[in-house]
Amino acid sequence: MDADDLHALALSRPTDALRIARDVLAGTPTDAEAAAAHHAAGLVHRDFGDIREAVAELNEAYRSIRRTTDRDREAEILATLGVALVMSGHTKRGLAALDSVVPGRTGVLAGRLLIRRGWVLGALLGRYAEALVDIEQAVESLAGTGDLVWEARAFQMRAMVLLAMGVPDRADDDFARSEELFAKSGQEVEYADARQARGAAAFARGDLPTALQLLDDAEQLVEGLGVLEPDLYANKCLMLLAAGLTHEALVEINSALERIEEQGGSSARHAELLLCAGLAAHAAGAFELAERRSQDAVKLFRRQQRPWWAARAELALLQTRFARGGRTAPLLRAGRRVSEVLDELDPDLAAEAHLLTGRIALARNDSAEAVRHLGIAARARKRGLRARGAGWLAQALLHQDGGRSRGMLGACRQGLSLIEIYVRTLGATELRALATAQGAELAAMALRYAVERGSGRQVLEWSERWRATVLAIPPVRPQADDGLVADLAALRDLTQRMESSRDRGPGTSQQHRERQRLESAVRQRVLLTPGQLDERRERLRMTELLEKLGDRTLVELVDLEDQLYAVVASRGQVRLRPIGPTAVATHALSHALFALRRENARRGRHELMLDTIGARLESALLGDTLQHLGDGAVVVVPTGRLHAVPWSLLPSLRTRPTSVVPSAAAWVRAMRAEPPAVERVVLVGGPHLSAGREEVRRLAELYPDAVVLADGSATADAVLEAIDGASLVHVAAHGTFRADSPLFSAIELDDGPLTVYDFERLKRAPHRMVLSSCSSALGGPSGADELVGLVSALVALGSAGVVASVVPVSDPATVPLMLRLHEQLRAGDGLAEALARTHDSADATSQSFIALGA
Repeated sequence: MDADDLHALALSRPTDALRIARDVLAGTPTDAEAAAAHHAAGLVHRDFGDIREAVAELNEAYRSIRRTTDRDREAEILATLGVALVMSGHTKRGLAALDSVVPGRTGVLAGRLLIRRGWVLGALLGRYAEALVDIEQAVESLAGTGDLVWEARAFQMRAMVLLAMGVPDRADDDFARSEELFAKSGQEVEYADARQARGAAAFARGDLPTALQLLDDAEQLVEGLGVLEPDLYANKCLMLLAAGLTHEALVEINSALERIEEQGGSSARHAELLLCAGLAAHAAGAFELAERRSQDAVKLFRRQQRPWWAARAELALLQTRFARGGRTAPLLRAGRRVSEVLDELDPDLAAEAHLLTGRIALARNDSAEAVRHLGIAARARKRGLRARGAGWLAQALLHQDGGRSRGMLGACRQGLSLIEIYVRTLGATELRALATAQGAELAAMALRYAVERGSGRQVLEWSERWRATVLAIPPVRPQADDGLVADLAALRDLTQRMESSRDRGPGTSQQHRERQRLESAVRQRVLLTPGQLDERRERLRMTELLEKLGDRTLVELVDLEDQLYAVVASRGQVRLRPIGPTAVATHALSHALFALRRENARRGRHELMLDTIGARLESALLGDTLQHLGDGAVVVVPTGRLHAVPWSLLPSLRTRPTSVVPSAAAWVRAMRAEPPAVERVVLVGGPHLSAGREEVRRLAELYPDAVVLADGSATADAVLEAIDGASLVHVAAHGTFRADSPLFSAIELDDGPLTVYDFERLKRAPHRMVLSSCSSALGGPSGADELVGLVSALVALGSAGVVASVVPVSDPATVPLMLRLHEQLRAGDGLAEALARTHDSADATSQSFIALGA
């Protein structure tokens, strides 16, 4: 095998290339053969992340080739060595080697050498303008030469530089061309690298689902080849952080760090992974770890003479110190210095640096310095998506500091609109909810102003402006995906086997690992769902809300800086009432839920005083708003942390129809919802319920034309088909709430759990739904006061109303309650009215259910 073929093999099938190189060196090779073998081995070690071995092999290759007369090959090997030296932290030596081989070269060889130097200048050192000059010359030199591999590399390098310079569309065109050429030439590792780099371009355009899909493709390829690609994990970490998936980002980046440290890999790539690990730790609130990681990254980048990277890492370090309460003069000076460096290197990132410096100055009461830096950051609000977000926040802070409330509110409004545009690009419910956290500071600033003014209308408008953003945007169903259906079916089967088996032997841990794998596969498939850019969020119109309320009273709870407020809207008036510390309300709720669980389980020797507990909870949640409730029905909009309140436990609401909704706008939409043209009732009975069979049997007598799925026929496929678009669905089945992963909360059917992911496959959610035997009203707070769980998914998918419990309930006690509920529904009551008529002050079971929606 000649030198070019072995070189190509090192980049396409590295394990095979290393074996061949070892075989060559084990014999009696010529100097040229030894040089080719060492060169190939050096490339493999470099790409595997073992940079020390790579430098050693390439030094041997250079010594061998110098004993020949092949000066072109000598130049190529010295250029490869130069790249490895820069990656190992010896930047001056590496650049000197590259600079020595470029002058006087033409044709294909010139293109190859220019690509190597351009890659070092751009990817490693952040000197993009210089890199682009080299790469443009390389593209021109290699065009039409028939050297597909190096032509592909030229396009890929140019794409990387263009992406870094903020031209993602042109970069994507070059990435697509490089992928095509790498595929033709069989370069598998480089094809995977181009794939993940193209994912970075999609991310830069704001298309996160496509970016994650491309990175998944690349990850499967490199894992199959046994190659560590730090770029891939760094990019994936940043994308997951952008979506708010901090746990996943930490797992990915820590795994990559462990691998590169075990292998003694590239110092340059190690530094980049440390930076990403610091960002992930900061996002997760692990500030001490974040500071340590960022400090280590700064030291490495400075040692490697990589100014852009060093400035980026120092900005991350300063952001963490500010988040930890740092307000010192040295911190302000460091912010000034980093801002000035980034002004020269990266204007978009400089906006974040100036924003941080301005905020430090504000905290130090240095108004002149704050105005200067915030003004610079604010000018970035007309640039890229990232810079615009920092720009609008800076503009809002500027106006707030200057006492210009109208300007501050306008900046908050523009910044929140920007976040909504981003949310619309995300298809997965989980990604949408987490992404809303990015606008929480803008929303809090506007709410604080409205609360200080004491304006109920303004508080309601701003609360609605940001509350339940995800539910206000039409849901995106996962794409038709046989793999998703198969994974969900496999997960159901495995979960059923695990729960039915009493064996706790060695096989159990293997089953748990397989369940984790399947859950991960399902999540990953759904995360790739693309958004719909043409979606439109419908704003709450105050006049329509007040008109539809009629005799009802709306109570919307707002948590601002750990203080609870209530906005009360009724009979054309909107009032703001302070309630008290949020901690008091959450404590009272915890006590109430404990009491209901205990009473439902019949475990305590002494009966708890539910009336007293309910009165205490009422005071903590509603304060003196009771005087404004009137005598009619109530619509409650709780905060995310207070979503599981058993409202009928409150004495003033026990017999009053009470609807619970994630936002006032969601209630208005539910009120507008039209029932299906043809009434269709579906009754579902799951397994293992002591009274479930009796419950379904007696309800079937009330609804003789109902579709009944029970006694083995309640399988996932049958249930999904039956409930799709039904007018009323009643499910008597055990349920589980997964706090660790709310979208895997499920209803237990005959063939296993039916998860939220399954419900998201419905074309049309049931109009009304009753879940009688599980804690299905629970959800997981996420993002900016969003809620993720079974009931919130049904509301987002279009259900007008759902009855569900906030704690596990007694199966036998549920049967008479459900019969009374359905008798009222058949008499024409809505869900809230029907549930209110069934409440019994002495019965913990009836007080455990709430009506969600309209």
